[in-house]
Amino acid sequence: MALPLPPGLTPSEMAFLCEMELVTVIPRQRLEGLELLGGPTQPLNPPFPAPLPLWLALLLKRQRRANIRTPPWLRPDSLAAILEFETDTAKEAFSPPPNLPPPTTTSLHVDQTTAYLPATATTLELSPPFLQNSTTSAPPDALPYHWLELSQLLLAAAPDDFEDPDSVRRLLRDLREVRMAKLRKGIEVLDAGAGIKMNGVGGMEIAESRAFIGGVVDGLRYVPSMRSMELWGGGGGGSLCGTE
Repeated sequence: MALPLPPGLTPSEMAFLCEMELVTVIPRQRLEGLELLGGPTQPLNPPFPAPLPLWLALLLKRQRRANIRTPPWLRPDSLAAILEFETDTAKEAFSPPPNLPPPTTTSLHVDQTTAYLPATATTLELSPPFLQNSTTSAPPDALPYHWLELSQLLLAAAPDDFEDPDSVRRLLRDLREVRMAKLRKGIEVLDAGAGIKMNGVGGMEIAESRAFIGGVVDGLRYVPSMRSMELWGGGGGGSLCGTE
């Protein structure tokens, strides 16, 4: 008998999705382009940088065939600025995520009776991990959706590509603690029927706190019923238990 799967994505599944994020590599040798499910990759010609999916960049790094350029937001000065914003400027909110690109216009010259997209779908809106939020063209002051898991994978596989890996690890640890404290504080003020604003929260942060948040929300569902039971039991003057 198969065990029931937990609702939502697990941390390991979120890390798997993160490996499709695009990063910038500096090839060490010429490589032809590959036809991948997400589209073809451009040929690699040293020393010109090129964007590649993270899983392929990590593979080439292990084979010593390419180096990985750290995204601008993963540099010590950028992380320090984001941490200062989280602690001093926005003490209750999270740092804003990168802006989404405008929708891409698509031309659907196919039979609409068998098409996957309806006839009214003329634009394609991209979302993580199919955004270039971790390449060298990414903004330096915004954390992408997969910031936590991507930074852990890069620090584990390519620490020599960082300017100061020890400072990056320290800043990431401090930033994670500050953001998790904000998340727990927001959950503490929840009451029945209320919500919590999670703009800017990363995918791994959601996956790791999903069980805790779900338990709190499930517990709040019983609050109205418990209050009604107390009212019935306290105001009935014993009539619910019978008369003597």
